[in-house]
Amino acid sequence: MTDAKKSRPELSAVWQEARQLVWAHRRRLGLGGILMIANRLAGLVLPGSSKFLIDDVIGKARHELLVPLAAALAAATLVQASTSFALSQVLGVAAQRAITDMRKAVQTHVERLPVRFFDSTKSGVLISRIMTDAEGIRNLVGTGLVRLTGGLVTATIGLGVLFWLNWKLTVVTLVVLGTFGGAMAFAFRKLRPIFRERSKINADVTGRLAESLGGIRVVKAYVAERSERLVFAKGVHRLFRNIATTITGVSAITAFTTVVIGGIGVVMVVMGGRAILAGTMTLGDFVMYVFFTGLVALPLVEIAEIGTQISEAFAGLDRIRELRRMATEQDEDRGKPHLDGVEGDIAFEDVTFAYVAGVPVLRGVSLEAPAGTTTALVGSSGSGKSTLISLVMGFNRPESGRVVVDGRDLATVQLHDYRRQLGVVLQDNFLFDGTIAENIAFSKPHATRTEIERVARVAHAHEFIMEFEQGYATIVGERGVKLSGGQRQRIAIARAILADPRVLILDEATSSLDSESEALIQDGLRRLRHGRTTFVIAHRLSTIRSADQILVLEEGRIVERGTHAELMALGGRYRELHDRQHRVEEDVFINPGEDPTRVLEEASVTLPQARAASPRDL
Repeated sequence: MTDAKKSRPELSAVWQEARQLVWAHRRRLGLGGILMIANRLAGLVLPGSSKFLIDDVIGKARHELLVPLAAALAAATLVQASTSFALSQVLGVAAQRAITDMRKAVQTHVERLPVRFFDSTKSGVLISRIMTDAEGIRNLVGTGLVRLTGGLVTATIGLGVLFWLNWKLTVVTLVVLGTFGGAMAFAFRKLRPIFRERSKINADVTGRLAESLGGIRVVKAYVAERSERLVFAKGVHRLFRNIATTITGVSAITAFTTVVIGGIGVVMVVMGGRAILAGTMTLGDFVMYVFFTGLVALPLVEIAEIGTQISEAFAGLDRIRELRRMATEQDEDRGKPHLDGVEGDIAFEDVTFAYVAGVPVLRGVSLEAPAGTTTALVGSSGSGKSTLISLVMGFNRPESGRVVVDGRDLATVQLHDYRRQLGVVLQDNFLFDGTIAENIAFSKPHATRTEIERVARVAHAHEFIMEFEQGYATIVGERGVKLSGGQRQRIAIARAILADPRVLILDEATSSLDSESEALIQDGLRRLRHGRTTFVIAHRLSTIRSADQILVLEEGRIVERGTHAELMALGGRYRELHDRQHRVEEDVFINPGEDPTRVLEEASVTLPQARAASPRDL
């Protein structure tokens, strides 16, 4: 009982969504309906003329009716052919337009969802929702719904003619057809959740496949091809079993339809034959009855086929509806005042945050980052540095406390306005599969070539860019795979410079650079940081000595704060981290015989970070 109550509002909502979709394309659907009715009426000419051909032209030797009958059949054929072509053009275009509009609407909605949604949802699932689920609506705004309507019109007219010819035979036929209709309704109710599950399975399989292909280097590095093959095989076999179930269901419907049609044929032969022998029906009446019975039965077969397609379309609409009713960041910001400009004065006031309820990642964090200053975050892995940065960028909201920007609670202003003032350079910077120029200009799409080259020079990227044959038109590949880590990072720095942000986030911005490249880029970063509020996450403590303040985080709390000199003099956690890293650098570079793994474990740093350290930092 509870499940039934829960399913009704969902079905009602899907019906409402379907009605809105149909209403949005009502003009083309209306025109398609007119063409369909004309097509079906023209299709009645042939069966309707059979009675006159047999009873009048042949039976009564009225030869003068032969040419008019042939002319009527020819005209009806031309009408059917032309309306069929027009239907495919009118409704085909309507369906593709609706699919395109739906995909655009869903994609726009998905991109506006909060970052926390993407943290818990596979990209493959979202791609399936946007691309595959939208395909099903072709059966609502394409030929499917109009064919369904046309079939009902034909069946109604056909039934009227059948009652006129022999009402007793038609009553028996309707009883058989009523049984068929009830069976169809039961079948569609059973098939709908199976179709819904199919799309979910397909999305899961697609998502895992996208992950596997995206991480192909990791797969190959660990010789994990077999395990990935098994995971994929398990997913596609689930999909196979689902499809096999639906094929069985559809086949059962088709078989039952055949039985129904055969049953009608048996009834018609018995009762129709007796009517002819009794003289209550002519041979022409019987032949006409046979034709019109086919015209009534054929739409029922179409209804069975189209009903399955529409059931699948409803399942897709249901999934899309679930996605579209999720609140976007714009929904959350509706009614909030605009943020005209940002000076960059950022403060945390007793902020607590947890990804999982009861397991806080930040605990009562308070800090002040005055406009134009640089704040560095250091601490062991899992101490909360990245989470603090995500709060600065507005990707997450505090459970308690406030993030304040220029004296205004970030939760009370529109995020879109605030994020336009952000610039980000991450450790693993994402580049799109386009040209170098397009990736730099991503933060400012209408930037001129002069502006792009200027920021590339500041980021010391211009030199290696011009070494490529295509220069700034060089394609970087998916996620920038055709560039080295250092080159990708310099492109990201150029992109951030072009954005001209008021608030700058640097998360290990020089971790992928060698010592020579870092020396070049440090100058570019200093120029980028000038006059901007900057947050820096760095494991290499030598790179943050010039920060205005350094915050040391442990277990979600700020345990120390101050300048480099102040923290060194304090002799606390920062001094401990500094000395350990200093010893690692000495052991790795000066004492190559020392086991680096043991040293790194003691210092809580990674081998790439240690190798990236330069002797000049010692």
